[in-house]
Amino acid sequence: MLNLLWLVPACPLLGFLVLFGTEGKLSKNRVPWIGAGSVGVSALLSAGIGVDFLAHNPDQSVFRQMLWSWVAVSDFKVDFALYLDALSLNMMLVVTGVGFLIHVYSAGYMADDPGYSRFFACMNLFVFAMLMLVLADNLGLLFLGWEGVGLCSYLLIGFWYDKAENGHAARKAFIVTRAGDTAMALGLFLLFTQLGSLDIQTAMAKAVAGWPPGSSYAVAASLLLLGGAVGKSAQLPLQVWLPDAMAGPIPVSALIHAATMVTAGVYLIARTHELFALVPDVQLLVAAIGAITLLLAGFAALAQTDIKRILAYSTISQIGYMFLALGVGAWSSAIFHLMTHAVFKALLFLAAGAVILSMHHEQNIFNMGGLWKRLPVTFWTFLIGAAALVALPFTSGYYSKHEILLAVYAAGSHGPRLWAAGIAGALLTALYSARLILVAFLGPEHGQVKEDLPATITMPLVLLALLAMFGGRLKMPLVPALDCSEPESTVVWITALMPWVGIFAAYLIYGRGAGFIKRLNENAIVSALQRFCFNGCGFDALYSRLLVQPFLWLAAVNKRDVIDTFYRDLVALVMAGHRLLALTQNGRLRWYAAAMVCGVVAGLTWGMRP
Repeated sequence: MLNLLWLVPACPLLGFLVLFGTEGKLSKNRVPWIGAGSVGVSALLSAGIGVDFLAHNPDQSVFRQMLWSWVAVSDFKVDFALYLDALSLNMMLVVTGVGFLIHVYSAGYMADDPGYSRFFACMNLFVFAMLMLVLADNLGLLFLGWEGVGLCSYLLIGFWYDKAENGHAARKAFIVTRAGDTAMALGLFLLFTQLGSLDIQTAMAKAVAGWPPGSSYAVAASLLLLGGAVGKSAQLPLQVWLPDAMAGPIPVSALIHAATMVTAGVYLIARTHELFALVPDVQLLVAAIGAITLLLAGFAALAQTDIKRILAYSTISQIGYMFLALGVGAWSSAIFHLMTHAVFKALLFLAAGAVILSMHHEQNIFNMGGLWKRLPVTFWTFLIGAAALVALPFTSGYYSKHEILLAVYAAGSHGPRLWAAGIAGALLTALYSARLILVAFLGPEHGQVKEDLPATITMPLVLLALLAMFGGRLKMPLVPALDCSEPESTVVWITALMPWVGIFAAYLIYGRGAGFIKRLNENAIVSALQRFCFNGCGFDALYSRLLVQPFLWLAAVNKRDVIDTFYRDLVALVMAGHRLLALTQNGRLRWYAAAMVCGVVAGLTWGMRP
C-alpha cells in the first residue's frame, strides 16, 4: 500500500475542492459525508500504509515517493515528493485519526451554522496542509504546508467574522505567527546557500559533515528555525496568539490548537534534530524556553474563568513539556507526548464544546455546576481527559509525561533544575485541572442544561476517551524506570506523586475552601497577581506598549505617507503644466497662426545667429 501514500493528502484536498467549488450549494446532508468522509478515507489509508510500512521495514528504513519536480532553477531544485519514516508515520496517524473524529464531531456541533459547507472546506484544506507539512521530503515543500496551516488557522479562527473581536483574534494569530515564519524562511535561505540543498536528509548530512560543533552557521540556522517553531507552537515569547484563537468554533480549537498545528514546531525541531545536536547551547535554550513557558502558562490557566481559555493555556504548557524534552535530546519522548497530548487535549476541547452547547453557549465555569449528573457521558469523558492531562497512573499522559521528566532529570548538570520546573508545572496542571472539574462539574448547579446531545458528538468523545485511557500502553518504556530499586527512586516517587499533591490542594482550596478563596481574593497583593496571570502574565500589555502603540502612532503621524509625497507632488506638477498648456487651446485660428509664425521667426533667428 505504500504506493498509495499520495492519496492520504489528496483525499482532503479533493474534499476541499468539491466543497469550495460548489459554493455552499450542496445540501447539508451531503456536506459532512464529503468533509468528514474524505478525512476518514485518509485515516483508513494511513492505517493500512502504517501496517505495511512496519511489516516490510523492520530495520526502520524509509519510503520516498517522487510525484513531480516542483522547482528546478539552476542549482535550486525542489521536488514535490513525500517522505515516510517512523516520525512522519506517527504524525500522519495523529493528523488523520484525530482529525477524522473531530470532523465527525463537527457534523453535529456545527449543524445549525449557516457557514456549514465553508467550515468543512476550510477544515479539509487544513488537514491537507498539515499532511504536506509532516510528509514533505524537503524543507521547501514543508514550508508550503507550514504556510498553508497558517492561512487555514486565520480562516478558521475568524470563521464567525460577523463579530469584530473574532477578526481581531484571527489577525493577531496570523501576524504573530508570521514573525516566526519570517525567521524560519531566513533559516531556509541560510541552509540552502551554505549547504546547497533543501532536501532534509541531504542538508542534515552535509551540516553534520561540514559544520563543526558550535559553528556560527549551525548556531544561526538553528536559532532561525527555533524562531519559526516558537511562533507556530505558541512558545515564549510568541505564545500570545493562542488564547485569543479560542474565538473560533470548538472543533477548530480541538484540531488546530490542540492536536496538530501547534505541534508543527515540535515536529520541525525533531525532524532537524541533527542540526540542533551540533549546538548544545541552542538546544539548552529550547529546554529553557519550554520550562519557562510551561510555568507561565500554568499560572495563567489557574486564573482563567473561561473553560476554553483554561484549555488553551494548558496546551501552551504541554507544548512546553515537548520543548523541554527536545532541549535535552529526548526526541522520541517529545513525539510520544505529542501523540498522547493530541488525543487527550482534543478530547478535553470536544467535551468542553459539549458543555458549552448544553449550557446554551455559556463558557464561564463559575456559571456552570452540577454537570456530573446532568451530562454523565460528557463528565466521564472529560474526567478521563483531565486524568491524562494531569498524568495520573495508567493513563496515556502518565507514560509520556513521566518519560519526559525522568529523561530531563538525567540530562547532565542542568537536568535537576529543568526537572524541578517540570515538576512545578505538573503541580500547576493538577491544580487548574482539578479546579475546573470541581467548579464546573461538581459545584452547585447553575442555569439550564440541554441534555440530548447527538451521537455525532458523544461517539467521538467515547472513542477519544478510550484512546486517552489506554493509548499510552502502546509504548511502555517507563516500567523499569518506575521500579523503586533504581538509584533515583526518590525522583521517580516525587514525579509520580506530584499530580496527587496538586489534586489534594485543589480539593482543599476549591472543594471545601470557598470562604478561604473569598478571603484570599480580598487581599490586594493576591488580587493583583491574579489579574496579572489572568491577562497572560502581561505579555499582551508589554507588546502593546513596545510594538502596537508605537506602530499606530507612526501610522497616524505618517498618515499621508512621506515616501508617497514625492510622487504626489510630481503628479501635481505635471497636472499644473497640463492646465497651463490647456489655456493656449482657445479655439481661435488667428491666434494659432500667429503662434506658428512667431515660432518660425524665433527658430530662424536662433539658427541664423553668428
